[in-house]
Amino acid sequence: MNLPAAFIEKYQRLMGERESAAFIKALTDKSAVSGFRVNPGKPGLPEETISKTGNQAVPGVNNGYYGQVDGKSLDHVTGWVYSQEPSAMNVAVALDPQPGEKVLDLCAAPGGKSTQIVALMHNEGLLVANEIFAKRAKVLAENLERWGAVNAVVTNESPAELETQFPRFFDRILVDAPCSGEGMFRKDPAGIQYWNPDYPTECANRQRQILKSALKMLKPGGTLVYSTCTFAPEEDEQNAAWLLNHYDLTICPIAKAPGMDHGQPEWADGNPELAKAIRLFPHHYHGEGHFIAKFTLTTEMSEMSQSQVHRKKAKNKRRQRRGDWTPSRQELGEWQQWSQAVMPSFAVSHFLKFGDQLYACPSSMKPLAGFHVLRPGLHLGTLKKKRFEPSLALAMALAAKDLPAVRCLSISKGQWRKYVHGETLTVGAGHENGWYLLVANGHPCGFGKLVGTTVKNFYPKGLRF
Repeated sequence: MNLPAAFIEKYQRLMGERESAAFIKALTDKSAVSGFRVNPGKPGLPEETISKTGNQAVPGVNNGYYGQVDGKSLDHVTGWVYSQEPSAMNVAVALDPQPGEKVLDLCAAPGGKSTQIVALMHNEGLLVANEIFAKRAKVLAENLERWGAVNAVVTNESPAELETQFPRFFDRILVDAPCSGEGMFRKDPAGIQYWNPDYPTECANRQRQILKSALKMLKPGGTLVYSTCTFAPEEDEQNAAWLLNHYDLTICPIAKAPGMDHGQPEWADGNPELAKAIRLFPHHYHGEGHFIAKFTLTTEMSEMSQSQVHRKKAKNKRRQRRGDWTPSRQELGEWQQWSQAVMPSFAVSHFLKFGDQLYACPSSMKPLAGFHVLRPGLHLGTLKKKRFEPSLALAMALAAKDLPAVRCLSISKGQWRKYVHGETLTVGAGHENGWYLLVANGHPCGFGKLVGTTVKNFYPKGLRF
């Protein structure tokens, strides 16, 4: 890897000759570090993946391991593991979301931190996972569905739009900001081509606009975590200093695992409080580059003006047809008939209908008019004419506690490979016709409809391989 001369000179100046030499050597001579997290909501441990990757835990991260995951393995496809760079796992740990809270992941794609937040919340409360770019938001929604998220809503909005929808609404907000990506040079060397000496300052200015919106959505006493995957002080300590100088925020200490460094006050305005942030350098920590700072908002932000409120309401009416989001009694009856037969103990408190799609929406979510929403909650399935067809997301959302009360059909790993390829399956006689949750080696993997000894395949066509 050939780093830009201006990049090397910058960190030689900041870090000194000896420290910068070790830093540059780690970037140029060592490979990127891979990792994954185990899903605590799934029944049991993914022993196969853990044993194949060496069973080496990431310090300070529950269910975090080092190693490369096979993206087409049963463990990965069914959401028992999520591939995530080890340094990035520390961000959600610092956020420390609690069950029942309202949490915003403002720049959430592809979903590593969102899925970790869901796990830390025990799938209880509300997570709004937002991504401004539509294609990335789709990937985010798919990853949350595979993880089995029940409490997550996926939106595709700009931070400026969200701030008018959620004034002082969230208990915790994560801003894992788009950045210059210096910390990912080993993982994505193509990022080097985009780097220039002015790029970090350009990114820092965009990050401040995102942070301004985030703070308008945070409750007094709420927690803001700001993180980047760059080494640049302009985007790290200098933005943290800007937050402290412009808002009534208190910076909080973050527990450090071995190899983590404290923030560098001298790289900003010298405020010693900046040392409470943490830095992850690849020559000290077994992972890629990251910066994490945690803040508490101590006073209430100013309210949105009435003129802003009126303008927003008018814009909502122009840009989105409200539609009928409440399923009819007949449609709910079709769901209840299906669920009573297949999974009678699975409770839904708040139903929502988008077109012919039925969702379970988190009860603490605001009304959805005016949002670009990709996933308004857990996708239950499709309302067909006089029948209900379950979704893959519903199968992925079934936790260990749900399975004893679900009508299941065990299939072999070989049959699972046929299933994800889109083929019908043949099983032994003696089973009642109807819908079944298919379970391969203890892994819920989707639904199938049994007719005689043939299982009709309902695995989504776009996901088959």
